[in-house]
Amino acid sequence: MLQILGELIKDGTLGRLEAVNVAAHPEVAAEYGVRSVPWLRLGPFELAGMRARDELAYWAKLAATGGGMSDYFHVQLKEGGLAQVRTAIEKQPSLLAELLPIVANPEASINVRIGASVIFEGLVGSPALQALLPRLIELAGHADSRVRADACFYLGLSGAAEARGALTAALGDSNAEVREIAGEALEALG
Repeated sequence: MLQILGELIKDGTLGRLEAVNVAAHPEVAAEYGVRSVPWLRLGPFELAGMRARDELAYWAKLAATGGGMSDYFHVQLKEGGLAQVRTAIEKQPSLLAELLPIVANPEASINVRIGASVIFEGLVGSPALQALLPRLIELAGHADSRVRADACFYLGLSGAAEARGALTAALGDSNAEVREIAGEALEALG
């Protein structure tokens, strides 16, 4: 990976590279919470394990543009990085919105959807979750029943009275699971 990163420096994809031998400097590994090597931080993205040149160039480009957090969260959840996603959102609660593209994607794998759900469940009634009400209400009307069901569940977790209208409408959904989750969410709202 060091060779690949050196190539990305030479071609201008990366502007700076700092390599640390964690055997010689374990305090640096401890500071960043590094548990395995190779480990890399590109802007806001932390990547563990070997990565191909194209993948590293992709993350470097996203880091330079300030985008891609939703893609990063998707990859992290897919690879078992729930703790990294949770930590990022705890540090910056507005990043919870970056999980919405996952919620809205009916093709997202089950482990990614479950990971997103775990994050939302940890933020019951939080301002970060309540800030997503307009988008969650919109997703409660999505064409795919899985998306509608998840949106109803998260609306119930919000604890916000503003969610009642969308949840009441979902009680008449064509899908039984959506109706059931909407009913449970309304009960949770009290």
